[in-house]
Amino acid sequence: MNMSKGRVGRWVAGLAIAGAAVFASGAAFALGQPSPWEWSLQPSGSPVMDNIHWFHNVLLTIITVITLFVLALLITVMVKFNARANPVPSRTTHNTLIEVAWTLIPVLILVGIAVPSFRLLFLELDLPKADITIKATGKQWYWSYAYPDNGKFEFDSLMAQDKQPRLLGVDNEMVVPVNKVVRVQTTGADVIHSFAVPAFGIKIDAIPGRLNETWFKAEKTGMYYGQCSELCGKDHAFMPIAVRVVTDQEFTAWVEDAKKKFASATTNTYASAADAAQ
Repeated sequence: MNMSKGRVGRWVAGLAIAGAAVFASGAAFALGQPSPWEWSLQPSGSPVMDNIHWFHNVLLTIITVITLFVLALLITVMVKFNARANPVPSRTTHNTLIEVAWTLIPVLILVGIAVPSFRLLFLELDLPKADITIKATGKQWYWSYAYPDNGKFEFDSLMAQDKQPRLLGVDNEMVVPVNKVVRVQTTGADVIHSFAVPAFGIKIDAIPGRLNETWFKAEKTGMYYGQCSELCGKDHAFMPIAVRVVTDQEFTAWVEDAKKKFASATTNTYASAADAAQ
């Protein structure tokens, strides 16, 4: 009996250690991308997403309290005012205090929700002074990125079949420096697309003939993934966004390499555009 208890104890301890290891590795793996059985928002990678997390938790608390309060009222009514417990019903038709309360309290709740909501919208739409600007052009069905502040080179980013994570890995990632304000300008080359990276709290349409703007400030180095969030055609599901956040030194080195790597492609693109214009 003692030996069985000892074995069971060691088995349970082993499961606990393995579970903790899996959880830790899963948490690290989930940085900037969806994770299996995910039931909440992705971990935050920017100040905007920090505020979205906070606002989400506040709304969830308010909704939960309201739901429990209404449930308690329903149970009270069913128990205290059914025909058996209350054979002689009250004929009261008005209660000034209750009528004022059920009008005023919802108004106060809505105002309390509106104030942080407007503050969050202002944070998302009021672009601070940018350290770097990137133009993202949605095409069927991939993204093209241009760096007008760093040599005006441009490159395409297509989904790579041999890269992980599945359906999110690309051949050429968007590369940005950590702790820098990145302004993203979006447009569409053919139909409406949508540039969305959940960990940064950004989602903005890329519309042909229009230039939209959003921003983010990545606080941790690593890979962050998103996808086109607008139904843009048959390969809409195969149009991922991959953002690699690096240090300032690594970004400077990458820019120098990118100028050489993508110089010919950019020159050919501009030459084709000039020929078409003529």
